[in-house]
Amino acid sequence: MRLRLPISTLAAGVIAGVATVASLLPATAIAAPGTSGGKPAAAAAAPLVPKPAGLATFAADSDQFGSPAAPLSPAQLSQAAMGEPVAAPTTQSAPRAVEKKAGLAAAAAAAQSCTAADFTTRTGADLVAFVESSTTDCVSTLFDLTGTPAGGVFKQSQMMPVAAAFKNRATAYTGDNTNSILQLVLFLRAGYFVQSNYAGSVGGYDATLTAASKAGMDAFFAGTRWKDVSDANGNILKQVLIYTDSANLQGSYLGVYKQLLNAYNNSYNAIPSMVSAVNAPLRYALWRGSWNPDFVQAVTADPSIATTLADFAVNHQDLLGGPNAALDVNAGNDLSRLAGTGTAVETAVKPLVKRVLDASPILGQTGPLYVGTAYQANQYNPGQCSYYNTCNLPTKLAAAVLPNRLVCDNRTLQTQSLSATELAAVCTSLRGEDTFFHNLVKDNGPIPNQYDKTVIFGIFANKTDYTTYSWAIYGNSTDNGGQTVMDPTDPNNQAVTVMYQKSWNVNDTARVWNLNHEYTHYLDGIHDMKGSFGTQTSVPDIWWVEGVAEYVSFTYRGATDTDAMVEAGKHTYKLSTIFQNTYGNSDSTRVYPWGYLAVRYMFEKHPSDVQAMLNRFRVGDYTGGYAVYNNVGTGYDADFDAWLTSCAAGACYATGPTSLFGQSVNGGTVTLTDKSVQTGPGQITAWNWTFGDGTSSNLRNPSHTYAAAGTYTVALTTTDSNGRSGTTPTSVTVLTGGGPVTLPTCTEARTDAMGQNCSRANRSATAGNSDYLYVYLPAGTSTLKVTTSGGTGTAFLYYNANTWASPNAFTASSTSPGTTQSITVNNPTAGYRYLSLYASTDFSGVTVSTQF
Repeated sequence: MRLRLPISTLAAGVIAGVATVASLLPATAIAAPGTSGGKPAAAAAAPLVPKPAGLATFAADSDQFGSPAAPLSPAQLSQAAMGEPVAAPTTQSAPRAVEKKAGLAAAAAAAQSCTAADFTTRTGADLVAFVESSTTDCVSTLFDLTGTPAGGVFKQSQMMPVAAAFKNRATAYTGDNTNSILQLVLFLRAGYFVQSNYAGSVGGYDATLTAASKAGMDAFFAGTRWKDVSDANGNILKQVLIYTDSANLQGSYLGVYKQLLNAYNNSYNAIPSMVSAVNAPLRYALWRGSWNPDFVQAVTADPSIATTLADFAVNHQDLLGGPNAALDVNAGNDLSRLAGTGTAVETAVKPLVKRVLDASPILGQTGPLYVGTAYQANQYNPGQCSYYNTCNLPTKLAAAVLPNRLVCDNRTLQTQSLSATELAAVCTSLRGEDTFFHNLVKDNGPIPNQYDKTVIFGIFANKTDYTTYSWAIYGNSTDNGGQTVMDPTDPNNQAVTVMYQKSWNVNDTARVWNLNHEYTHYLDGIHDMKGSFGTQTSVPDIWWVEGVAEYVSFTYRGATDTDAMVEAGKHTYKLSTIFQNTYGNSDSTRVYPWGYLAVRYMFEKHPSDVQAMLNRFRVGDYTGGYAVYNNVGTGYDADFDAWLTSCAAGACYATGPTSLFGQSVNGGTVTLTDKSVQTGPGQITAWNWTFGDGTSSNLRNPSHTYAAAGTYTVALTTTDSNGRSGTTPTSVTVLTGGGPVTLPTCTEARTDAMGQNCSRANRSATAGNSDYLYVYLPAGTSTLKVTTSGGTGTAFLYYNANTWASPNAFTASSTSPGTTQSITVNNPTAGYRYLSLYASTDFSGVTVSTQF
């Protein structure tokens, strides 16, 4: 089966000010004690001027297929390149329907009276008092207001008293929310956001409100407590900084942004709200300000903010590859955007852009900074591409990242790491799929006036490089497991299908994840479905679009869709329900396994209906094609249900082995039980397990002990006596680590940085001194195990969650004689944590390991 996540890539969250975000690395990690040193993607084009930021939502990066799409516009790609720290909330671009409130905000609304009427029926001081007494989650629900309620809550006469109250609270700001300043700024931000989306309902905002907003911000930044490096201040500071952007006052606070960015150091990383605050001017104000004439005028008068951005991007490259990489990348993006704000600014900024590009190689850890900076420079300062050496950027990136190529008929394979043998195998697979697909759908060749007769395959070596480079080369979204990007109605469009390899994925040729699924989308779009993707999905036909891609992928490869077999046994949906699938009403299970089941059933039991539907789709008559299966109504439901029973019982299993297994977990050990089945002649003769931590086994029923708690992808490949193979992955979660292990060397460039399931050898210190280290724990870490071994002398091991660990500052310790020590920390919070080896006597040659 394929690992699946929900279709939706956004889950409702809470405001950034009250959300728990992964902790980050403190400044002391620079200089330790005693040391020195320093859904459907064919979306409408993005608006010319981005809207103010909305309520925070959490983006979920999916390993699921992306739906076929038209290429994203440069504006969409530019804005998507502006990121958030890992686990920090992103922001919505438009209000959600009020009835779709979710999570903490909905719970808060239920706990108190929190309706639009509660705000519209109050004015002046009464309104201010109600806002201040409300929870932040209650105020957050106001971001979703539309229509008449939006006008009642956020008309300018309602905003004015709240802006005045914000000024009063800002004047006395104490670095925390004791005077409810956070509720006030959230209300004001919500007003600007909703008014920007529904000006007709809310009415206009004039200079009076702008002046009142500025007075409050001036009062806030005139104090000193906004500079506090604390969680309480970080929560509020971020919201106020976004407020400067919401009110289009970015040009008035360039000095504030510079102070914040220049003050940042790695000590902030221990406080997630402070990291989010530092990102606020980068992600919002300095990005969106470039569309504001007042901001452009301010930057023209004093372009020194560009120096601050360049210094930040170059001096904080240590963030790249870590949870806060977005800060560094956003600084480069903002800098390049500034270069396009006018001739005077360009003169000052372009050497700084080149400085960042020259300091950031395309390949390796600096890749995201280079790509973002170069893309924004090309988009907003294209006349200088020769100076920047970024002309024809997609071609340049593809040449550097995807050097291994093969022309395979009308397909061009551009790949990162495929060998010549693997390239040939992929080409052979695609040629064979052509024949299989045409025999299946019985098309009459390409649909007239459907262009994109050639297709480029972009195949990356892993998900990280796919995310870093593919969007700038191919124009695809990257919050997915691969995507086909094409507009067959455009004679100038070049179809591409983008994907990446997975090490365990022996089911797909050359381990290319969803190779045949994505190619089916291309073939379907040329031979079966006339028009653009938006036209193709103008009726509920996702059961076909995704179902046929799954069906062809599994059936052509002779593999069993084990996800679909599990779902068939559940009998969750009727066929008439699946026929109404859209991306909006269906999760990934309903779209993919159930789409596969529906398409397979229709081909096996009602092929004439499939042909009648496709005959209408091929001439662009989607209403007529929809009528073919919609008019069936519930007529096939009973037969489909009976078919599911036989399907799950084995009738839908592919010839050869189907890998199936059970699991039981005890501590850090998983016991795996082979339940594979053989269909047709032969018998299973070999079993190969990969455990997701770099180890494997050829036993039929192995047990495996993980070094650290976590969720791992276990894959079983079975091979039969006829040479057929089948692979099935699934997730295994262990809550503790255990057992003696030999861990690889940690890969971080800094020698005091530990990592996940790795070690540092040859640690030493003289008596009375300490060897300091740190480790970053991602969100969801349930157990951290730290061990030391080997060498000579006596080294005590100390751990501290908040500052450098020492004999006088620790929350856990191991002080046995010698160098063999062990500490286990259960349920640590996310962030940077601190270790030290204290030399009770001189020690040397000690190995430190971290497992989580």
